[in-house]
Amino acid sequence: MNLYMVATPIGNLEDITYRAVRILSEVDVIACEDTRHTMQLLSHYNIRKRLIACHAHNEEESAKGILALLDGGSNIAYCSDAGTPGVSDPGARLVEYIRAESDHCIIPIPGASASVTLVSAAGNIGKSFTFEGFLSPKKGRRQKRLQELFSRGEAFIIYESPFRVLKTLEDVREAGACRIVAGRELTKAHEEFITGSADSVIGSLSSRDSIKGEFAIMVIPEASDDKCEEDQDA
Repeated sequence: MNLYMVATPIGNLEDITYRAVRILSEVDVIACEDTRHTMQLLSHYNIRKRLIACHAHNEEESAKGILALLDGGSNIAYCSDAGTPGVSDPGARLVEYIRAESDHCIIPIPGASASVTLVSAAGNIGKSFTFEGFLSPKKGRRQKRLQELFSRGEAFIIYESPFRVLKTLEDVREAGACRIVAGRELTKAHEEFITGSADSVIGSLSSRDSIKGEFAIMVIPEASDDKCEEDQDA
């Protein structure tokens, strides 16, 4: 039997592949990060399946139940709330457990990812980038990690909530000079890109009455811009 790791839309429900819809329609059970969230997607495509929860707080225990279902002859799809499972989302521990404890096939069904979506609209970021995802909510750890990321001299992507985005951007500003492309509410009705220096992006967000929506943020240290120009001249 197969475990399918299915990427789902990060906002716009049309951003799902034909293959993903077919797999979700054909499997016996769908395991998901949040059954209520996944139910909205399934309802949109008129798919009715048994749902079981497998999230960050129960992933290891839930993996045992999923293995039992696979052993019993069920094909299973796994969906995180949005985007690709295992990328700043649950799913990695499930894959590790199934692979270690069985010979069931694990099949990725690719699709939406906030990080790749941001890269496609960020412009010239150099030859490579680091995907970091969510930084620590603790200021000291967050600042230390930002210093490490800046020391690499290449672009990097972080995710942030609307509640901490200003604090994180202020730490980015302290860590070094850079260019920023901040994507807010990617693929949703109020999608927005805010670009410029850390000062200008902070200023734009600070002037608002409220900040809403999740952020994917590309940080391009000045050193990576210089290196890119050197590579083009070579």
